[in-house]
Amino acid sequence: MNIISRGFRGRHRPDGDRLPPGQYLVDDFPVLSAGPTPRVPLDRWEFAIDTEAEQTHRWSWQEFMALPSETPTVDIHCVTKWTKLDTTWEGVSLDVLFEDVETAAEYALVYSYGGYTTNLPLEDLLDGKAWIVHRFDGEELEPRHGGPARLIVPHLYFWKSAKWVRGIRLLNEDWPGFWETAGYHNYGDPWREQRYEGD
Repeated sequence: MNIISRGFRGRHRPDGDRLPPGQYLVDDFPVLSAGPTPRVPLDRWEFAIDTEAEQTHRWSWQEFMALPSETPTVDIHCVTKWTKLDTTWEGVSLDVLFEDVETAAEYALVYSYGGYTTNLPLEDLLDGKAWIVHRFDGEELEPRHGGPARLIVPHLYFWKSAKWVRGIRLLNEDWPGFWETAGYHNYGDPWREQRYEGD
């Protein structure tokens, strides 16, 4: 006796293998934040990379905007189970920002205006894997979505893509960020459903 009816193929998964397990597609852009939206005037905005040797590389908004930019189109995946396909951003690759940074660190703690932090292995920010973006879908990035600039690390759950990014501190040892200390997974790979500690 057949347990599975003939012709049964399971639940339809749109766009084949672009949708990680447990995720569903959205057409809108949900807004989720850990706190109030900070408002950062561009004349006071800066981005910094602080090395483990206490050297700081710093860019004003004007200096940041003068750097070579890219327009990546990527899929993004939120830990709350929504996925948005083919999102288009404009910004600066972390590879450009790290060109003159000398470091032996293996870890990064990203920090934001408003106090948010998240941790990543440094290798997940380099080799074309991450950007500091200032435009979304052809428009200036709205504050509710992280403007004036946010981090995008599309291969990890979206809480790793810190909004209102202010800088990156390079570390010799891993240091958990805001959600990681609250029980979220330390790494956050959507393809492995690494949502919470122990996943």
